[in-house]
Amino acid sequence: MPVVNEKSSPPATPNIFDVGSLAALKRQAKAGDPAANKVVAKQFEALFLQMVLKSMRDATPRDGMFESEQTRMYESLLDQQLGQALGGSGRGTGLAAMIEAQLARQNPEPVLPDGPLPLRRAAPVLPLPVDKGLPLPRNSAPGAFPLQNPSPLPGSTSAAGAPGQAAFVERLLPAAIAAERSTGIPAHFMVAQAALETGWGKSEPRRADGSPSFNIFGIKAGANWRGPTVEATTTEVVAGVSQSRVERFRAYGSYEEAFQDYTNLLAGNPRYAGILGAQEPSVFARGLQAAGYATDPLYAAKLERIIGGPTLRQALAG
Repeated sequence: MPVVNEKSSPPATPNIFDVGSLAALKRQAKAGDPAANKVVAKQFEALFLQMVLKSMRDATPRDGMFESEQTRMYESLLDQQLGQALGGSGRGTGLAAMIEAQLARQNPEPVLPDGPLPLRRAAPVLPLPVDKGLPLPRNSAPGAFPLQNPSPLPGSTSAAGAPGQAAFVERLLPAAIAAERSTGIPAHFMVAQAALETGWGKSEPRRADGSPSFNIFGIKAGANWRGPTVEATTTEVVAGVSQSRVERFRAYGSYEEAFQDYTNLLAGNPRYAGILGAQEPSVFARGLQAAGYATDPLYAAKLERIIGGPTLRQALAG
């Protein structure tokens, strides 16, 4: 692999024996660095050219007094270096430019929010053990897969309506601030998760008489739950396939009770140990998904988007 200097342009013709920059290249590629995208694209083109040269070698008769395992090894090394040189010189075959353009579309330049949210110093990321013997929350996100036929809460307008979102945040913020004192998690992180789980309050599970269940975190009623329950149709992602199901959810008497049960779940389950005290949106969101909070493979990305997005910021300001 070529040498990738994180502060300067990579060399035009890398050496195949130089493998020390692989970790740096991986880090830059994951971060969507344009310079790394160019290197990755050229590497792919070089690999393609190596395969072409290898196919040509295999199609060539190999009879002669100089034919041996050693000559084939050196031919392979020569083909690798030729692939690097051809792929990294000029326009090459044009394949690298196409791949680079595709990577740029997949990793666009991030758009920063207009103003900062009150974030504190990030907590370290801790490994999250898997414990299947403890209760799980509802493993899907109504924000991505809404409950069928939801009943809007009083004061809500539409999913995109700022008044409904501001009213939703206003209802939850006092309980979220109280939960922040016991968990160390910023209140607006938990409000954002509640917004994702309920579609800003529009998909909160409701009782048979239409009254709210106050279940804003989508926590299911497992075998050990002794409190009231509600039933709602939701969508789970199983083996990459979305499946519609009717599930039993816990019901509470208030949002304060919902936050208390939520904090008990996080504090009482060792899988969520790395989330408690999280001060970075990515640590909180990805920690929840890694711990198995939701089956939606995009759960963490959606939660991070809400935490850092203008909708929550405007609702908090209002």
